Amino acid sequence: MSYVEHVTPADGNVFADLGFPPDEAANLKIRSTLMRTARRLIEERGLKQARAAKLFGVSQPRISELKRGKIDAFTIDSLINMLALAGIVVDLSFREATIAPEPAGEAHVVAEQGAA
Repeated sequence: MSYVEHVTPADGNVFADLGFPPDEAANLKIRSTLMRTARRLIEERGLKQARAAKLFGVSQPRISELKRGKIDAFTIDSLINMLALAGIVVDLSFREATIAPEPAGEAHVVAEQGAA
């Protein structure tokens, strides 16, 4: 039995690979990075949802949405605010996209623990 294997190279943004428009794919990538950082912080500190809610300055149901990956429930602003309250510094860097359909660049988000 033989078959043809087709592999499509990834561009580093799973949302773009899934067919989202470039602007939406960039936004989803940034939000997912911020959400992953917040979830990792909760796990590393062994926080229960109620304690995490106090740390991030939100309600417990918001932490539940975060842990369940409800990306549509969060804006970039709200995630940055939550991380800032938890003592995380979020830095943005910009670079030109390798292949850009328009002159817009691509954003890259780096979140790190900072002094609280």
